[in-house]
Amino acid sequence: MTLTALPQQGVLLYDPDCGFCTRTARILQRLTAPAQAAATVAPMTDADLDALAVDPVRARREIPLVRGDGTVVWGARAIAEALSGGPAPLRWVGRGIGAPPVIPVAERIYAWVADNRYRLPGGSESCRTR
Repeated sequence: MTLTALPQQGVLLYDPDCGFCTRTARILQRLTAPAQAAATVAPMTDADLDALAVDPVRARREIPLVRGDGTVVWGARAIAEALSGGPAPLRWVGRGIGAPPVIPVAERIYAWVADNRYRLPGGSESCRTR
């Protein structure tokens, strides 16, 4: 099944070839209640990236969240928004990560994790971004 239409609440797309990404996406799905979720979580391979206006090259390096209005946020901002739709403790974490004084640090941490995801639990050579 290919996702060509955007779900009302948006969609967070992950790299299903990366074990670390898949594990993280599954955890996020479990932790955020579907009724409150800021976005549906789906593998990139199930989405028509062109139809969703997602750059496939960038999506190999950073997780995209396509909002319900069609705009795309990437990386740490995408994670922050996804968490913001969860229950109270996660919502607070998401808002904290997305706060203006915190987001520059969160983006650096996200970039480090993305560059090293092949070394993290569940990671493999297919997780390399460079």
